[in-house]
Amino acid sequence: MSEPIPFNADLSVVPEVVPFFDEATNTISYIVRDPATNACAVIDSVMDIDYAAGRITHDGADRIVAHIREQGWTLEWLIETHVHADHLSAAPYIQQQLGGKLGIGENITIVQDTFGKIFNEGTEFQRDGSQFDRLFVDGDTYQIGTMTGHVMHTPGHTPACMTHVIGNAAFVGDTLFMPDGGSARADFPGGDARTLYRSIQRVLSLPGDMRLFMCHDYGPNGRDIQWETSVADERQHNIHVGHGTSEDEFVAMREARDATLSMPKLIIPSLQVNMRAGQMPPKDKDGKTFLKVPVNTL
Repeated sequence: MSEPIPFNADLSVVPEVVPFFDEATNTISYIVRDPATNACAVIDSVMDIDYAAGRITHDGADRIVAHIREQGWTLEWLIETHVHADHLSAAPYIQQQLGGKLGIGENITIVQDTFGKIFNEGTEFQRDGSQFDRLFVDGDTYQIGTMTGHVMHTPGHTPACMTHVIGNAAFVGDTLFMPDGGSARADFPGGDARTLYRSIQRVLSLPGDMRLFMCHDYGPNGRDIQWETSVADERQHNIHVGHGTSEDEFVAMREARDATLSMPKLIIPSLQVNMRAGQMPPKDKDGKTFLKVPVNTL
């Protein structure tokens, strides 16, 4: 029996997916190309930072730009699955090179309000998501050439998390990890373990042969880095939600686990940059750029 699809997705479309692994942050960025055209999207790009030196570079983003140019593809979208706390987005840098529209979930406004207060941003910092070209809502669609992207709101890790379903591929951000990695933490401001469980169930309601692409992988137990699995594999083997784990069991596990975790090493620069759609804070009167460190706040 075929499984129901929660929206009108065309699973016969098999987009070309090109991964780019960033070793410094264990992040996987993707180019997603329409097989019928040369249109493509970039999902969850990474900007390099030497935090100790306060130095920004774009080596990883340049690899993505070079690949798109070499293939003769046209960049139509830059997608952020959520406001990342462990790496800085390179979306505006890539957009400057190749064009395209930048999109994120509409609850970016909640994240901007929360962290605008934590970082003591002034009234000049807009908290309405206007730094982005498109704020997606649950059920939204957009086009990449002839492909239709479908947007599912999957909060819990953050309020703005979205899963993007493009043909037979779904990009889940930090909602899920590979089956032996489990799930993402839910203890950041605005996160919630119970909400995360329900979002994961939405993802697992997709057809079993749907390809799932992770935003992070840490190679548990020393295995090689991986980033692609399937809904069926997650249902059966995910160590946190597989085999019919109940909501209460998941919440107890997730909250206990989160209580042992330290903050990501790049959370302070990442949030200040990513809530601005990948832009640095405004320069001061001398033309210098600074990042803030809130003390005893996170």
